[in-house]
Amino acid sequence: MLIKIPKKSELSENQVTQESVYLQRRQLLKGMGFIGAGTLLSSALSSKAHGSVFDLFKEEEKPVFTRKALSYSGQAGAENFPEKLTPEGKVISHNNFYEFGAQKHQPAELAQGFKVNPWQLKISGEVDKPVTLDYDRLFSTFALEERIYRLRCVEAWSMVIPWVGFPLAKLLKMAQPNSRAKYVAFETLHDPEQMPGQSSRRLGGGIAYPYVEGLRIDEAMNPLTLMSVGLYGKTLPPQNGAPIRLVVPWKYGFKSIKSIVGIKLLEKEPPTTWNLLAPHEYGFYANVNPGVAHPRWSQASERRITTGGLLARNRIETLMFNGYGEEVADLYKGMDLRKFY
Repeated sequence: MLIKIPKKSELSENQVTQESVYLQRRQLLKGMGFIGAGTLLSSALSSKAHGSVFDLFKEEEKPVFTRKALSYSGQAGAENFPEKLTPEGKVISHNNFYEFGAQKHQPAELAQGFKVNPWQLKISGEVDKPVTLDYDRLFSTFALEERIYRLRCVEAWSMVIPWVGFPLAKLLKMAQPNSRAKYVAFETLHDPEQMPGQSSRRLGGGIAYPYVEGLRIDEAMNPLTLMSVGLYGKTLPPQNGAPIRLVVPWKYGFKSIKSIVGIKLLEKEPPTTWNLLAPHEYGFYANVNPGVAHPRWSQASERRITTGGLLARNRIETLMFNGYGEEVADLYKGMDLRKFY
């Protein structure tokens, strides 16, 4: 079993969840064995069956999505951290995924029929051994581990989420990047029939699809950079980026591209969706930086989505690099972070 010893900035579930609950779930997972490669199942979300989408924010909500449990290893050894997990019901019902609508509640409502199996993720470009992973191999190629990370949206709200996945570095090493590989480009599935936001300018926020993102290769190879296939011990629901998404915890959430089908290693910096749409507002790097305001609002603080109601303030100060500076600040040594925002 893979056990990862985290840095001070990383969270482990036993630090943010009641210990008795943590131990019970660990014991259950230990006895399960791997069952994560089955088809992702979903149930229809209807207003008659479940009430309004705001009902999903209730503390005693029942699961809306039926997902497969994952077998994985947890973290160990970090110092005590006082932050609490964002309730699962809020993580799966408060989403930015414009392919299924630009309003927070729309992805959970409009992604219910999204099919993730069959699936292919292709790694190509400046590599010696191109790789293609099908749906089953996304879950079985690498040992899965839990990473509890802060997620900071550029809109100044945040969550604390227990992701399940594997380091992006392991996937890239499998493809053997060559010496010309300086950047890593990512692409979301383009399927307007399944993703209604891709066929409607109004519903999809005016974005030119498919959604694309990119990292420098040293950012991609950083140990914190995760390819996630699950959250809360289960496979990702479609509105959270099933079957596989990127998680880069020191960057604003729009960098963590969802439902990835293509990864291409390049010699030059790739285009990214939000930088193409509004370059004066969204740069290539998108590092969380409380000292650099968005043109339309401050980034000095954020609304942490916790157990309160939808309109609860829960304001906290934003941390540089979202609190992960110990692990990533050296990547940007000597750079003007106001210019390279």
